[in-house]
Amino acid sequence: MKNFPKTIPVFPLSNFIIFPKTTVPLNIFEERYLNMVDDAMKSNKLIGMIQPVKSRNENNDQPDLHKIGCLGKITSFRETNDGRYLIELKGIIRFQTIEEIKTKKKYREFVIDLNKFSKDLDDNYQEIKFMDLKLIFKDLKSLFDKKGFIINWKALEKQSLEETINALSMASPFSLEEKQVLLESENLNVRKQRIAEILATYSHDIFNNSTLQ
Repeated sequence: MKNFPKTIPVFPLSNFIIFPKTTVPLNIFEERYLNMVDDAMKSNKLIGMIQPVKSRNENNDQPDLHKIGCLGKITSFRETNDGRYLIELKGIIRFQTIEEIKTKKKYREFVIDLNKFSKDLDDNYQEIKFMDLKLIFKDLKSLFDKKGFIINWKALEKQSLEETINALSMASPFSLEEKQVLLESENLNVRKQRIAEILATYSHDIFNNSTLQ
């Protein structure tokens, strides 16, 4: 795909998922990822965020990774007095890892494929209508309230449908496995359906007084 590299640095960050058209702050302090940000700032400012696969060995320096991640662009950069980098990363497009590249760098690099995620780049691509989200909004608000999460719903409603769905997918109190499923969803309509399915399981648990207390 034009304008994107075939090989990218990846940041396998546990407990973190970014979606296209969302922006998140990151606090970078580990040496290898400081090096990664340095290199990215000197080139295209692109970094691939991806989830490690859960493992019993949490100290594994080279964990297995999920196949699908999200390519992000550094949109803000600041260095602190103690040498940390505070950056903002904007999700651009999802990617699939093809193979890992062996280098002398301290961070990992992968050959990636972007082709099946080209619709992530289309600002006018919408498969659903805002009215389709009304029930999901209602159930999500209930779940967010139960979990004590605070969301600016009015601000969300001013965004595009894709931005809204992706922001809710990322900010929701779902498990990381559930968020990974949402990230891997083929398109917005499938993602919306899967949000509804996940919400149904939480609603069932609420009804049975077992999960959300």
